[in-house]
Amino acid sequence: MRFYRATTFLFPHSYERRILFFCFGAVHVPLIACVVLQAATGHWAFSTLLTLLLATLAGTIMGMAAIHALLTPVREATTMLQAIQLGERIDAVPQGGSDLVGRLLDSVTKAANETAARIETLTDAAERDPLTGIRNRRGFLDSAEQALRARTNAVLALIDIDHFKRINDEFGHAVGDTVLKSLATRIEDHLRRSDIAARWGGEEFAVLLPDTNLDEARLVMERLRATVALDTRLGIEDRPVTFSCGLASVRGFTHLGEATKQADAALYAAKNAGRNQVHVLGL
Repeated sequence: MRFYRATTFLFPHSYERRILFFCFGAVHVPLIACVVLQAATGHWAFSTLLTLLLATLAGTIMGMAAIHALLTPVREATTMLQAIQLGERIDAVPQGGSDLVGRLLDSVTKAANETAARIETLTDAAERDPLTGIRNRRGFLDSAEQALRARTNAVLALIDIDHFKRINDEFGHAVGDTVLKSLATRIEDHLRRSDIAARWGGEEFAVLLPDTNLDEARLVMERLRATVALDTRLGIEDRPVTFSCGLASVRGFTHLGEATKQADAALYAAKNAGRNQVHVLGL
């Protein structure tokens, strides 16, 4: 490190040029020695000097080209480390040997993998509901934005557990939590892989059904409602758990906010109509 610091005045912003500078000087040592020797003896062999000069120049060019190529992994490793510091993902890390550069690349690979794992863990924790394990509102919106990017025909369903406050009051919050977790599992098990489910908040869940119209979505949610109502393993022994649901069409991610209002209004209408039903405004 001492020599490195002492030579920082040479090309302070380019480590590669600093190496090339010293290599250039080292390659010319034989030529300089020959010139000094012939000047001291007074015997000049110009053909020898010319040959040595040309050979030195050729060797300098080849040496610089080789050094430039050998430093490529170092440049790539530096770029990758900078990307890792910015939280970016590294798609591919070049493999090195057992030399210094190879060990550097191995270290970058390890740092990239560990950082990517930490990012995935943090992202998953930030977008997952800790109680139910499914997406939270943030995770739902992020996934919905991707799902709706290329699709304009989708349906949003808002689900609310009927009389959930009564469940908490009569059986306790531990039972209420069990009901929430059980319903979240039923929702995810019942839906297609392309559908997106999330705990919207409290006892409310949201489901996005891409490439689906209102009639299809209503059939899906009616089957889910009936399955849940008949399920005696949701956390309350010998007592059914039901939910109400409101549906609304979604025409792209920019329309999701308006669709949420419509689905919420449909959900409110389903509750006013007696609960345990799926409702679409205007139908």
